[in-house]
Amino acid sequence: MATPIGNLKDITQRAAEVLESVDWVAAEDTRHTRPLLQSLGINQSLISLHDHNEAHRSLQLLERLQQGEIGALVSDAGTPLINDPGYHLVKLLRQHNITVVPIPGPSAVITALCAAGLPTDRFSYEGFLPAKSVKRVQVLQGLVEDMRTLVFYESPHRIQATLVDLKSVMGASRTMSVARELTKKFEQFVSGSIEEVIYYFEQHPDKVRGEFVLMVGGASEKEAVALSEWDSLIKVLLQQNLPVKQISEIVADYAGIKKKPVYSRVLELKALIE
Repeated sequence: MATPIGNLKDITQRAAEVLESVDWVAAEDTRHTRPLLQSLGINQSLISLHDHNEAHRSLQLLERLQQGEIGALVSDAGTPLINDPGYHLVKLLRQHNITVVPIPGPSAVITALCAAGLPTDRFSYEGFLPAKSVKRVQVLQGLVEDMRTLVFYESPHRIQATLVDLKSVMGASRTMSVARELTKKFEQFVSGSIEEVIYYFEQHPDKVRGEFVLMVGGASEKEAVALSEWDSLIKVLLQQNLPVKQISEIVADYAGIKKKPVYSRVLELKALIE
C-alpha cells in the first residue's frame, strides 16, 4: 500500500479505509508509520518489517495470513518495494497462493518525472547509485548509451559528488532535472544541463538538504547508434594495446561524436576482452 511521500493529505480514501479495516499493518519503521495512522484517527496493530528482519518476519506473516488474517504492507513513504522492503514477503505470498492486492498512491519516481520536463515515454529507474565514486562511475558508464530517461535516488550528503560523476561520464551538456523535498513545503525542481545544475547547488549550499530524485536525459540517437557502429574499430585498436584515452580520441574525432561516451564504451569493451 502506497503512503504519502511528504504531504499527509496525499493519502487516498481507499488506503485510509484499508488501514482501518485490516488486522495489522507491517511497516518499515513503526515509529514513522504511527503518526500517519494517528493523523487518520486509526489505532492499529503495527508489525516491523525491514531489511534486517524481512526473511524471518515474512514467514511469520505468511502463517498469520494462512490462518485467515488480513494485513497491509507499507513503507516509510511512497510505494513499498520501490527501494523499500517487501519483495521477499510479496514473493513468498505469491508462491503460497496468497492474494496480494496493490493499493496505488504516491511514488517519488512518478511524481518527479511528471513535472521534470524530460521524456517519460521510456525511462529506467536505477534506484540509489553506489556510495563509492569508483563503483558509481562504473554503473554510470554502463548507462551512458541508454536512450531512456534515467532516474536515480540520492541522499543530500552524496548529491554533489554524484553530480560531478554524472558530468564526467555523461558530459557537461547532458540535460537533467533534480527534484527535492517532493510534496513538502520546500519542494523544488532544478533543471538544465548537468553543468548548470552543479553550478546551482554550488551557489546555493542551503538547498543541499532533503531527499533527491535525479533525472537525466537519455543519450541522443546519434550517440547511441554511432557508438555501436564503431565497436569493431575500438576492438581493433584495443588489440593493438593503445591507451584508452588515445583510442577514445581517435574514434570520437573520426566519428564526429563526443569523447565522453566513447571513452566509457572503450572501457566497457576493454573489460569484456580482458
